Amino acid sequence: MTTSIPPEVELRALPALPRDDAGPVFSAPWEAQAFAMTVSLHGRGAFTWREWADALAAELAAANARGEPDDGSHYYVHWLAALEKLVAGKKLIAGNELERRVDEWDAAARSTPHGKPVELHRVLELRWLSRSGRSFRRRRRSPSR
Repeated sequence: MTTSIPPEVELRALPALPRDDAGPVFSAPWEAQAFAMTVSLHGRGAFTWREWADALAAELAAANARGEPDDGSHYYVHWLAALEKLVAGKKLIAGNELERRVDEWDAAARSTPHGKPVELHRVLELRWLSRSGRSFRRRRRSPSR
């Protein structure tokens, strides 16, 4: 699975990025989603690409210091950890909110049957929307005939 990359994203700053001639390669959908979130946040000005490359390099160096193998199989695990730290460090989301959302997604993933999409329950989404100050509109159901 590959994706198109905006021209302002400098992939050479990420030498360990799994890729082929067409660009980044992902072995699971969540990896592509983590990549897309990072590119989107960068595109919105949340951080520079240099800040991102430095955050990812620090996370990869920390994994190496912990003795984790450098075979590329956990690259996007480190990618996501770096993104979470960068987002929290820039206070784009409160640390406790990020932790709560990670816990909710973890619980949803554990309760989802294999092969089915992982989804949070609608009630969790409404609670998050109301706490985050975002507006949401409930759809009225048409009376059944």
